[in-house]
Amino acid sequence: AMGEVNTGAVQEYARLSERYEFLNAQRQDLLDAKQKLVDAIREIDESTRGIFMDTFTAVQENFTRIFQRLFGGGKTQLILSEPENILESGIEIVVEPPGKKRQNLQLLSGGERALTATALLFALISVRPTPFCVLDEVDAPLDEANVERFAEMMRDFAQNSQMIVITHNKATMEAADILYGVTMQEPGVSKIVSVRLSDVVEKN
Repeated sequence: AMGEVNTGAVQEYARLSERYEFLNAQRQDLLDAKQKLVDAIREIDESTRGIFMDTFTAVQENFTRIFQRLFGGGKTQLILSEPENILESGIEIVVEPPGKKRQNLQLLSGGERALTATALLFALISVRPTPFCVLDEVDAPLDEANVERFAEMMRDFAQNSQMIVITHNKATMEAADILYGVTMQEPGVSKIVSVRLSDVVEKN
């Protein structure tokens, strides 16, 4: 009534049990590894949120101070577009130049945008100083008064960082310690010329 009897069932069961235990152990290892990764990500996110907010607050304070110095007044604010999810949030820049209403950065003139961007750059350098900083034609859209403020700010930051400025503005050049230029004494032949202004002043 039982039909055919599998005489190798015991051995087959032992083999499959061993295979099952092996695979189950592998699965548990993967689950444990996943949980460790999730815990590590959560810990990193919490730490990153704290560091980000500390840095964001410090940059905001320095941005306001430097903005007011470059513009001779006014107000500015950095706003998180998604404050509930700061790690993926964008940052909006809202400014209020002296004598003007509060508005988005995109609505400013070219010179005001350049000066605001410069203020933000200097604010970032204030919080996280760098060995050197390269500025390419930042002063091009600025008027004479703003160029003087920019040059004064650049002198202050040059005490701690090497400031490399690409410019055609004479006022900015006057603020530099060393000038590098390219001249063409002969057609098709370029030559780099350097001048240390302190040496020129001593000779005169």
